[in-house]
Amino acid sequence: MLEVFEVGPCRDAYQMGLLVGQRFADQIRSRLATDLILQQQLLPFAKTPESQSIIKTLSDTNKRKFPRYWDELLGTAEGSGVPVLDIILINFRKEILPFLSKAATDSMADGTSEDCSDVLVVSDSMAIAAHNEDANVAIVGHTYLIRGSLSNGLSFTAYTYAGELPSCAFGFNNHGLAFTLNSVPLSEDEIVAGGIGRNFISRDLLEATNIDDALRRIRSAEASVGHSYNLIDIKAREILNVETASRNRVSVQEIGATPFFHANMYLHLQVQQVQDQNSIRRQKRAAQLQKQSKDDLLSLLGDSEDAEYPIYMTGPTLYTLCTAVLDLDKQELSIIEGNPKKGEISHRFSMSFK
Repeated sequence: MLEVFEVGPCRDAYQMGLLVGQRFADQIRSRLATDLILQQQLLPFAKTPESQSIIKTLSDTNKRKFPRYWDELLGTAEGSGVPVLDIILINFRKEILPFLSKAATDSMADGTSEDCSDVLVVSDSMAIAAHNEDANVAIVGHTYLIRGSLSNGLSFTAYTYAGELPSCAFGFNNHGLAFTLNSVPLSEDEIVAGGIGRNFISRDLLEATNIDDALRRIRSAEASVGHSYNLIDIKAREILNVETASRNRVSVQEIGATPFFHANMYLHLQVQQVQDQNSIRRQKRAAQLQKQSKDDLLSLLGDSEDAEYPIYMTGPTLYTLCTAVLDLDKQELSIIEGNPKKGEISHRFSMSFK
């Protein structure tokens, strides 16, 4: 069962990270010990001379732009009793992995992706963002929900991977701003070394006051890699899909009555991207399925008709950890653990705003 931890207001960001680290120390240590991407790729790379400038530049850049979130990261390491380097590496894995030797990444090519699926619609009858959170097997059993309260009155709820900043998956705050995320793989020559990490950008989105503020934060981020953000404004009954790439390239598509499916490939931002068969096949399958009702959307996200590249993943390498359903009209986040076709909700949160 997914655990919920309420934390804050705290004296400072370091203390918030410290308390999260202490509360989930067992999950964080277990995740680090069993994460083969960390153990077989990132840690060996971190011992090489060529890694030093990449890791230092990433750390310095993100600490300078987001000092509070950096302190939160340090607190998480201290609280869980693990090396700071390990926490840095898992938080920057997407920014570091492209710079490993091709031989190292090819040896685990099937295990490095995070393949999430979203279906979004805003029509007269419904306004819904439904999201499958898919990840490597190392993350199974290593996630939790943080309900953070800040001294300025802001509060957020964020699905969090053990040891990482909240949230690389989905979350919402008491301003009525929510988001879900999809990784999108840029080709190697599109990546900027030492830019802002995606985990720091999404942590910053948890503090956005509205959808325009969220867009401003994304546009000013100077990201190292690409990402796809599904921004949700509950007050305005609005959903935007925002595709980003390095060098501040951004494309925004407003979601309307035609259901919009997004896997892990760029759909409207023109960039050089990795051709990912998993995403291509999920995109193709989703186009064949009905999307007229909320039940249709959940059935789509529970589909496994394509046995090689299913939308709903059950291993052995990639797993659908949960499905998040954000209903703008009900102002409610529902989390389903298990196939969403069955609709068995494990957690339900009000997304009402102040």
